[in-house]
Amino acid sequence: MNIREIKPDDNSSIKTIIQQSLKTHDLAIPGSAYFDPHLGELYEFYHQLEYAAYWIAEEDGEVLGGIGIAPFNLESGICELQKLYLKPAGQGRGISKQLMETALSFAAMHYRQCYLETMFKLRAACHLYEQYGFKLLDQPLPGSEHSAMDAWYIKSLH
Repeated sequence: MNIREIKPDDNSSIKTIIQQSLKTHDLAIPGSAYFDPHLGELYEFYHQLEYAAYWIAEEDGEVLGGIGIAPFNLESGICELQKLYLKPAGQGRGISKQLMETALSFAAMHYRQCYLETMFKLRAACHLYEQYGFKLLDQPLPGSEHSAMDAWYIKSLH
């Protein structure tokens, strides 16, 4: 298993993984990452932002999933954990934890807090976030863009 930064050639693979995962959970809906206008160009999107990165989990040349960190509110020192998705073949193998550790380590170097948005129906994801110390919020932070989400978490990075 190799965790590395995204390359331009990864764009179509990770887009497919994200969209297939969302379809599987009946989340191919407006207000979810399924319709993110940058989904097919994640390499370009994350490389144009300051203090942002997207990592790919790869095994034997196959992209299994990924995770991103991007600024959410720079003035407040808040980043957003974004687009943690895995192919079914990558699930249940600890890959999400490796991705989380990579992303949160990067985030702690640049931010004070990390925010994320998800859905309660994604129980495994919510459990993972809680294992990493994310605390459930009552409502999204101002500036949230994914209107279909119903679970919002934040974590102190220091």
